[in-house]
Amino acid sequence: MTSLKLEPVITGKAPSAIGPYSQGISAGGMVFVSGQTPLRADGSFAGGTVAEQTEQCLKNILEVLLASGLTMDAVVKTTVYMTDLGKFAEMNEVYAKHFRAPFPARATVQVSALPKKVDVEIDAVAVRP
Repeated sequence: MTSLKLEPVITGKAPSAIGPYSQGISAGGMVFVSGQTPLRADGSFAGGTVAEQTEQCLKNILEVLLASGLTMDAVVKTTVYMTDLGKFAEMNEVYAKHFRAPFPARATVQVSALPKKVDVEIDAVAVRP
């Protein structure tokens, strides 16, 4: 039996992991990007609106993907976690600017709380061409 080779994806252009996990993991032909919050690489908070937070989450995902040699075009699945689905349209407007057809599959869920008291967190799965 062959073991799957796991390689961490690390970049200084996105926030460092705040726990025992990697910013991303490359496994076979896939890259799994950990949930990205609206923190900048220096750890500062990116903004108060859901739109500003979504923008930073997606910028962070892009930086992790770039570190693995990919772009947003390689994303096949995302999960968006929000503390208030009443702001779904605000998130969705920004989200739509970062992807093009065929759009990735997506789940969006409301949660009671997110780390650092942010309102949005997004993770992604990408596939190497």
